[in-house]
Order: sequence, then structure tokens, then C-alpha cells
Amino acid sequence: MSDPLTHFDSHGQAHMVDVAAKAETHRVARATGTIRMQPATLALIAGGQAGKGDVIGIARIAAIQAAKRTAELIPLCHPLPLTRVSAEFTLDEPASAVHCTVQAETFGRTGVEMEALTAVQVGLLTIYDMCKAADRGMVMTDVRLLEKVGGKSGHWVAGA
Repeated sequence: MSDPLTHFDSHGQAHMVDVAAKAETHRVARATGTIRMQPATLALIAGGQAGKGDVIGIARIAAIQAAKRTAELIPLCHPLPLTRVSAEFTLDEPASAVHCTVQAETFGRTGVEMEALTAVQVGLLTIYDMCKAADRGMVMTDVRLLEKVGGKSGHWVAGA
């Protein structure tokens, strides 16, 4: 890598990367994360008994909304015209956890990794918010990029 920190100019000042010369391609990013909780809290979610309503449904909407607003939250991110965002939540009873996987897509000059990662974290935060009255000890963990497709660097898949 000749210049691994692209968000700094030659004087060391932070700047938004110029993507004007990049080719427009179909860009896809998948990210994941987990929130661990007490088994009783997971049971509330699974049974639809959480006091604030459909935890997973609301977390899905929050994740999608977060992907759309990433450029407002992360200072040097480009605002992107997202073409698709999907958020999936899986209940994992043996681990007493909920796993979130988000896929974000666009057709443009820069990738959607930050949108996918932001969406995962906000989805997990929404679960925390909706269930904190029952379990303040929930832990969000393992938020990471799984895969990215498109652009100059091509296809990248996370190792195990």
C-alpha cells in the first residue's frame, strides 16, 4: 500500500477523499455483529414480550435508516445513493445472542463498507435500547466487515 491513510493530505490534514476519477461500479458490502444478553432477555425478544414492541422489526428499520444517514455521522464519508439495504437478525438461543447481518449496495465511485458497518451497530444499539429495562448488561461484539465487492480493489472476503 503506497498511501494507506487516504483521509489525510500531503500536509497531514484530514480531508474528504476525491473520488471523481474513480469508475462507477456496482458496490456491495456485508457486515455483521452480535449482541449477547441474558437468556430471559432473549426469550422476551423471541416471544414478542418486550415492553416497547417488536424489537427485531424496529431494529431492522433502524439499521436501514442508519445506512442512509452514515455520511451525517461519519465526518469524511461521502453521501451515497444507496440502491439496496437489507438487515437480517438471527436469534441464537445457545449463545443467548442476536446476530445482525447487513448488506448495503450502490452504483457509484466509492464503497459502502461504512454504511453496512454503521447499520449493524445501530441495529444492535436499537436492541439494547428496547431491552435495557430488562438487561443493562447486554454486550455488543464482533462488529466487522465480512465482504466487499466492486471498485479498484475488487472482491474482498474476511478471513475466519
